[in-house]
Amino acid sequence: MVREGNVRIPSGCAIAAVISREGKRMTGEKITQAMKPMHDRSNGLGGGFAGYGIYPEYKDMYAFHLFFDCRDTRKQCEAFLKEHYEVVRGEIIPTRKIPKITDEPLIWRYFVTPLPSVLRDLQLDDKEFVARTVMQINTGMKGAYVFSSGKNMGTFKAVGFPEDVGVFYRLDEYEGYSWTAHGRYPTNTPGWWGGAHPFTLLDYSVVHNGEISSYDANRRFMEMFGYKCTLKTDTEVITYILDYLIRVQGLTMEEAAGVIAAPFWSAIEEEPDREKRVKQSYLRTVFSSLLVTGPFSIILGFTGGLMALNDRLKLRSMVIGEKDDRVLIASEEASIRVLDPDAEKIRAPKGGEPVIVKVREGCY
Repeated sequence: MVREGNVRIPSGCAIAAVISREGKRMTGEKITQAMKPMHDRSNGLGGGFAGYGIYPEYKDMYAFHLFFDCRDTRKQCEAFLKEHYEVVRGEIIPTRKIPKITDEPLIWRYFVTPLPSVLRDLQLDDKEFVARTVMQINTGMKGAYVFSSGKNMGTFKAVGFPEDVGVFYRLDEYEGYSWTAHGRYPTNTPGWWGGAHPFTLLDYSVVHNGEISSYDANRRFMEMFGYKCTLKTDTEVITYILDYLIRVQGLTMEEAAGVIAAPFWSAIEEEPDREKRVKQSYLRTVFSSLLVTGPFSIILGFTGGLMALNDRLKLRSMVIGEKDDRVLIASEEASIRVLDPDAEKIRAPKGGEPVIVKVREGCY
C-alpha cells in the first residue's frame, strides 16, 4: 500500500504566518510548532521562516544572511562588502546541531550600511544599490549566496522539514512582530539550502504553495530590468515581480495583486465601477507579462505587514483567522489552531483578492 508522504502530492507545500497589528513581539517557537500538523505537505527537502522586527538593535542597517561553501569564499565576499559598505558586525548565525539537519554550509550574517560615497558615485538610492549587490553576489561569486537582505528582518532556511529547521536556527530565541513559514515539496527543482523558501529581496519575502505555468514569460520580462533568476524556480521570480511592481514602479499592494492575479477580461468588462474598470484594464495591459498563471497561494512579508493572495481560480488552499490583535494564516486550519486554539473568524479568502494586514503606524 502506498501511503501519502511517499508519493508526489500535487497540492503539497505548506505556508503559515502570524502578525500582531499592535506590533507585539512573539518568539519564533509558535510558528515553528504550527508547521507540525502540515508535515505531510512537505518532504524534507526545504523548510524556512522569515521574522520581522527581530533585529531592533540594528534596525537601521541591512542584515545580509549568506551561505558560503568554504572559508575562502567567505573572505572574498567580506572583502567585496567592505569595499562598498560599512560593515558594523559580521558573525556566524547561531544554530543547534540536530541529527535531521545535515551538510550545512557556512551560515553568516552581516549588518551593513552602503557607503555614501559609493551611492553618490553611482547615483543610486540605498535600496537599489542593495538589490544590485544581491544580484551581483548571487550570480558572480561562486559559492556565495545572499538569502536575506532586509532591514530589521531575517530569513532562516535549510534542507529539512520546517519544524526541524526552526529548532536548528534557534528561532525560539528571536522575537518579532510578524513571522512567515514554509514547508517545501519541490516538483521541478532540486532541494538545496538556497532553494528553500522564503525567497527574499530587501525586506520582501515570499512563501508559496503551488506551481506557476507562466514562469518563463515572467522570468524573461524581469531579466530585462536587471533581475537575475539564478535558481530556476517560480517563487524566486514572484519575489522579484513584487519588488519591481511595489518598489520600482510604485504600485500599491492592492495594485500589485491586481497584476499577478489579474481579473479575467470578462470580469473587467462587467465591472460596474468605471474608475475601477479603467484601472484594472490599464494594469492588465501594461504589465501583461507579469500575470502569474497556474495554482498558487502566497504570503508576502514586508516591513510592517503581510499580504496573503490566492490565484484567481483559488486552486490552492489558504485559511485565515484572528485572535485579539493577531491575524493567523495557514494552508490548513489545524496550523491556525496551533498558533491559537481560540482563533476566531476562520475564513478562506476569495481567489485573486488580497488580504493585507498592517501593523499600526509607529508600532514596529
